Amino acid sequence: METCSFKETEAYSVCARLTQNNKKVLVVASAGNTARAFAKVCSDNNIPLLLSVPEDNMNALWFHKRLKDCVKIIAAPHGADYYDAIALGDIACKSDMFMAEGGAKNIARRDGMGTTLLNAVETIGRIPDAYFQAIGSGTGTIAAWENNLRLIEDGRFGKHKMKLLPSQNAPFTIMYDSWKAQQRTLVALSAEEARYQAAIIQAKVLSNRKPPYSLAGGLFDALTDSNGDIYKIDNREIDYWSAAFQYLEGIDINPAAAVAVASLAHAVEDGTVKRKDILMLNITGGGENLTKNHHNVVYAKPDLVLNPNDPEQEIIKKVEALFK
Repeated sequence: METCSFKETEAYSVCARLTQNNKKVLVVASAGNTARAFAKVCSDNNIPLLLSVPEDNMNALWFHKRLKDCVKIIAAPHGADYYDAIALGDIACKSDMFMAEGGAKNIARRDGMGTTLLNAVETIGRIPDAYFQAIGSGTGTIAAWENNLRLIEDGRFGKHKMKLLPSQNAPFTIMYDSWKAQQRTLVALSAEEARYQAAIIQAKVLSNRKPPYSLAGGLFDALTDSNGDIYKIDNREIDYWSAAFQYLEGIDINPAAAVAVASLAHAVEDGTVKRKDILMLNITGGGENLTKNHHNVVYAKPDLVLNPNDPEQEIIKKVEALFK
């Protein structure tokens, strides 16, 4: 995967679901990896795309070649977080020119990311006993759960539910805190505190303060149904397990993937998983250092930096002008 992120799996499936007569511009809000994946896929296939990202995360938008003009980028200003980028995208979608990608509610996104589990099951020959992944929204873990249920219905690879064991980067742990409080509703997290926490964590992509946790079929239901749990991992552990994975497996991994590796270590230590268990560890992104050593990558710049608190009509007018 050229973008070094499993988010490419969802970008291809979402774009493939667009109808041939679609005239609207697809809008995707992202903290980084999803934006890079959609930008690459849409640029390569001449699909109009509006990306909305936090300006502080623009360093995640690197590519092997310059993006085509069909892809435009708007950014929430310095100090803003992923939710501010979502707010900007939502404002743009009030124009008839644009169409929201849909996030976790888009079945194509979940089915795309779910192919990671399908591939693992094909390779292993059975449904794993436990599944590890770092989460920002939790959509990838929801996708794994949905495909686990499909595999059970299919019957050829087992009839059991794997234990879902996602993880977050402390101190941005809104889903961890909510789950440990044994509640479906998300714990209170102010915009100011969320931005502060997002600025601290290494895994910037794991900073969604409005994730699909509470809704029916969301992460709370997935964890409950699978008898799962959530771990929290600090920056120090990310540094350790990034280095350990590089040494043991010979490839660099993204900070979010190191969060998942660290959670696996915790699960082994606390006995959540046993030595005989078959485990799936989703290394959601890796090889960035390797690809940058072999390619002269190009960094994208925002076409507009917009404050989501500005008048909506002004924002809409400026964003529409990018595609005229």
